[in-house]
Amino acid sequence: MRFGRPKALTMAQQYVNLRGNPLSAGDGPLRAGSFTWIYDTSPSPLSRDYRIRIEMACDLPPRIFVDDPDIEVLACGRDLPHVYRNPTRLCLYLPGTPEWQPWMRLDQTVVPWTSLWLFYFEDWLDSGEWKGGGMHPADAPRTRRGRRLGLRQPIECEMGSGT
Repeated sequence: MRFGRPKALTMAQQYVNLRGNPLSAGDGPLRAGSFTWIYDTSPSPLSRDYRIRIEMACDLPPRIFVDDPDIEVLACGRDLPHVYRNPTRLCLYLPGTPEWQPWMRLDQTVVPWTSLWLFYFEDWLDSGEWKGGGMHPADAPRTRRGRRLGLRQPIECEMGSGT
């Protein structure tokens, strides 16, 4: 038994939590050690609908994609703020920090954070200014802890292996 550190949720637990929360009502395949969850959301009553895909595998952080509409097309050639590249996915929290941990429920963290990201994205489309705050991994300060956590790695490598 580990004291002071909650046990990571299993993929099945995360899947059941997503399925049971009306904010993330959707579906997707659950496999041994991984799952994909697809749901539709809208950040406000006046916003467009977005199709979101969450991919998660054991020992890796979740990866969040906007499948529809294409946010690159909506950006009209401008560099998207707070995204990872290759493939394009959302940057919702700073990796290697306690902002998101494997014991946290995706339906209570990543799902609302995705809606908030989309809210600021739509504002950015209109204003050209990212007002969502946050720190991107490439901008993280080089501290002793930051070096140990690898916070100055290239953005493409921040989300774990296979990204």
